[in-house]
Amino acid sequence: MGNVRKVTGPPGGGKMKRDGFGIVGVLFVVLFSASIVQAQKSKVTMPERGLCAHRGAMDTHPENTLPALQEAARLGAQMIEFDIQLSKDSVMVIMHDDDVDRTTNGTGKVSDLTYEYLRSLDAGMKKSPKFRGTLVPTFEEVLAVMPENVWLNCHLKGDEAVGKAAAAMLKRSGRLHQAFLTCSVKAAGAAKKQVPEILICNGENSYRRNTSRYVAETIKLKAEFIQLLRPESKEDRTALMASLKDNHIKINYFFAETAQELADLYKQGVDFVLVNNVGELLLETEKMGIKTWKPVYKKQ
Repeated sequence: MGNVRKVTGPPGGGKMKRDGFGIVGVLFVVLFSASIVQAQKSKVTMPERGLCAHRGAMDTHPENTLPALQEAARLGAQMIEFDIQLSKDSVMVIMHDDDVDRTTNGTGKVSDLTYEYLRSLDAGMKKSPKFRGTLVPTFEEVLAVMPENVWLNCHLKGDEAVGKAAAAMLKRSGRLHQAFLTCSVKAAGAAKKQVPEILICNGENSYRRNTSRYVAETIKLKAEFIQLLRPESKEDRTALMASLKDNHIKINYFFAETAQELADLYKQGVDFVLVNNVGELLLETEKMGIKTWKPVYKKQ
């Protein structure tokens, strides 16, 4: 008959349960709970098009910091982009450049610096004295303060190691419904191996300026997003845009500065346009019928 043991609560409801049934019951509860969470996430309404705040509200706040990213959400950006790379001791930090010299009071390559050192830096004072004391944030800290109904464009600086780590972090934080990794093919492969359901934006730089190849490789990769660069002179992308739409790939574009540019890009089929002046241009997209997004935050 097998061993029997006493259980004091669900699953099952009885006082005596066989070990096998107890394990099955626990697994059922775990899987059922996971399905409820997924069902709840599927009800989150995500933007269909709009603006992507490049490194947050970087025109008014220090780029790639919590104040910049939170301001972009407050303003109503439909997508927020930030850059992730690994410190010397493998902590995922938010920083665009290979080194910290331009945006902080420190010096050196991020990959050569420990998290302890990076955390000692001031990432706000070079933007304005009012941001003095702003820290270099971690990926985990960013996810903790972001809305749950805004696209998170997580741009990876690196390959397999950061791809694997970022995918795992997104799954742990319950952000798989809204976050995607803009990354190299190598990073995407490692991320998919770690978390098969992770969303990918093909950011492979080796062929990204060759638009026809870029589109073909993105379709082949079965990525959910692409991030097009500015076209070459007289480059006709009509057929390529149609192909992306036929394959249900969301189209990001880097980048625009004026309202006229935005209008032309949306007409061509671009879904999300990366901008540095998100607050200013959100006023323009409102006039185009694209509603400024109302952020919704997780209940604590």
